[in-house]
Amino acid sequence: MNSDLPPFDPAMDVAAWLRRLADIAVTAVHPDSLVADLLPDPPPGRTVVVGAGKAAAAMAAALERAWQDRCPEAPLSGLVVTRYAHGVQGQGAGGGVIEVLEASHPMPDDLGEKAARRMLEAVEGLTDDDRVIALISGGGSALMTLPAQGISLAEKQAINQALLRCGAPISQINTVRRHLSSIKGGRLAAAAHPAQVVTWLISDVPGDEASLIASGPTLPDRTTPADALAVLEQYAIAIPDSVRRHLQGSTDAPSADDADFARDDSVMLARACNALEAARQAAEAAGVSVSLLGDDLEGEARELGRAQARLAFEAVAENGGPRLILSGGETSVTVQGDGRGGRNVEYLLGLFDALEGAWGIHALAIDTDGIDGSEDNAGALFGPGDWPRARELGLDPAEHLSRNDAYTFFQALDRLIVTGPTRTNVNDFRAILVLPRTS
Repeated sequence: MNSDLPPFDPAMDVAAWLRRLADIAVTAVHPDSLVADLLPDPPPGRTVVVGAGKAAAAMAAALERAWQDRCPEAPLSGLVVTRYAHGVQGQGAGGGVIEVLEASHPMPDDLGEKAARRMLEAVEGLTDDDRVIALISGGGSALMTLPAQGISLAEKQAINQALLRCGAPISQINTVRRHLSSIKGGRLAAAAHPAQVVTWLISDVPGDEASLIASGPTLPDRTTPADALAVLEQYAIAIPDSVRRHLQGSTDAPSADDADFARDDSVMLARACNALEAARQAAEAAGVSVSLLGDDLEGEARELGRAQARLAFEAVAENGGPRLILSGGETSVTVQGDGRGGRNVEYLLGLFDALEGAWGIHALAIDTDGIDGSEDNAGALFGPGDWPRARELGLDPAEHLSRNDAYTFFQALDRLIVTGPTRTNVNDFRAILVLPRTS
């Protein structure tokens, strides 16, 4: 990714400038530049690596490189699971001491279940002379799926799909996932104790609560099965009797007050604010003023787009120099249609519809992992010239929103952003660039 951002000039290719700004944001939170300085001295016994998430393979590769530089004779083993096509070149079978598995996301599959079982096996029988390093990033909840006793994978898949479509925020979704799991909610760490568990995290959750990332497999959980049942009832999600019985009677979660957790440690490697701050510094150095709205914005994606359109109109009215409005977080999409899309393109289409072709406003939104929802794009972008183009092509933004079909809309405009997997994940990066009228 190119991290050079030229001084801003309204006559330049604004879309290319925004793309480069997004590259800077993503590069700032990539594991390659985050892991080496954190490596602890080897313990007296073994070091076992486990992990899950869209950044897990890149985190494992960076850890291996640092390990070979610092302590190549010390024993190191383990495995991580990442999304299909999110592995790092050379890691495959025999490519490193940390095995990399791949599984499905956002819908869990049997390979994710097998990966979870193998992780529990990998930490069996450890002693207090050993250490576990857990590499945890967003996406791990789906990738490391091991249903609780008495619940089938098919039942968990159905509940997961309903949660993803109902518009619930990620904190509520992960509350349910933790309490339907045999590995999340601190259960992986409990299986590893008395070994010390050190967790390295790349946050994709608003607020950066460590126990929410990938549903906290190595961190104790203070929510209850009753909380999970309340979420399912709030969104009227039908559940089988096996799930209801489990949530009404489950007592197997490790206690946050367990003395073994006192030896454990966690480190936040990267979060959304780091990506936004890198973009802010680059834009200001390029002569653009920046308004940073925060890294934890949630809510319905299209409604956030419409709300930020009002902020863009206010910046137009001020008619100062070029203004960049940045935000991060994780929105939701309540799926009511049969179209194609993800939360970033849905946000952009809500913004596009509200702007109605207003002069001088450009926007970009991507998921920093390179995949917006379940499609092949990271997100999309648009400029004021795309409004008349949409009309010429017969594209009605409101009609596409009604079908949750933002992907098709921006595909027709040739405005999708396709990067492939970035192998990191701090969630959404949104940028609105407002040019002065004198431009």
